[in-house]
Amino acid sequence: MPGGCQVTMMPWKMVIVALFYCNINTCATYRHNKVLYPSTVRVKRGMASMVNPTFQNSIEDVNLLFEILLAGLQFGDEHTLFSVQDEELASLRKTKKLEVICEDILPKTLSDIRRLTSDLSNHMGHLRLEDFERTVLTMVYTAQRLANATTGQQRDLWAESFVSLYTAIKLDLTAENDLTAK
Repeated sequence: MPGGCQVTMMPWKMVIVALFYCNINTCATYRHNKVLYPSTVRVKRGMASMVNPTFQNSIEDVNLLFEILLAGLQFGDEHTLFSVQDEELASLRKTKKLEVICEDILPKTLSDIRRLTSDLSNHMGHLRLEDFERTVLTMVYTAQRLANATTGQQRDLWAESFVSLYTAIKLDLTAENDLTAK
C-alpha cells in the first residue's frame, strides 16, 4: 500500500529535520556563548569578587579609569607587571581590581590577541559589559606595545592587532544604531 508507506516515512523525516534543527541551534548557541577571555575562569586571588572581575560598575568607576589612564597606566610585557604612575591612585582598592584584570585576564601575546580578534569577528550580538571593558583595555595594552615596538615588523603586527580590536569595538558600538535605523 503506497499510502501506508507515506505514513511510516513521515515520522523519520520529522526526526531528521528535528535533529538538523537541534544541531544548528546548538552550534549557534555555542558560538554566541563562547568565552572571549578564557583566563577569567582561572583567576584565583582568594576574593569572591575576583571570580569574574569587572572594573566599571558606575559612572564614578568610568571617571576613575579615565583618571588612571591620564595619570599614566603602564603595562609591562607578558612577564612584567602593570603599574599606575600616581601613588594615590595606585593605592586605591579599585585599582587592585584593575590590576587583576590587566595582569591575569587580558591577553598579552600577539597570538592570544589574534585569537581574541578572531573570536570577536565571529561574535554574534553585543559584547557583555565585562567583555567590552576587557577589549578596550586590551586595545590600550596593544597601543602601548605598538608605541614601544623596536622593529618595523613588530610595529606592523601590533598595529594590525590594534586596528582589529578597534574595528570590533566600533562594530559593537554601532550595531544598535544599524538595527534601529532599519
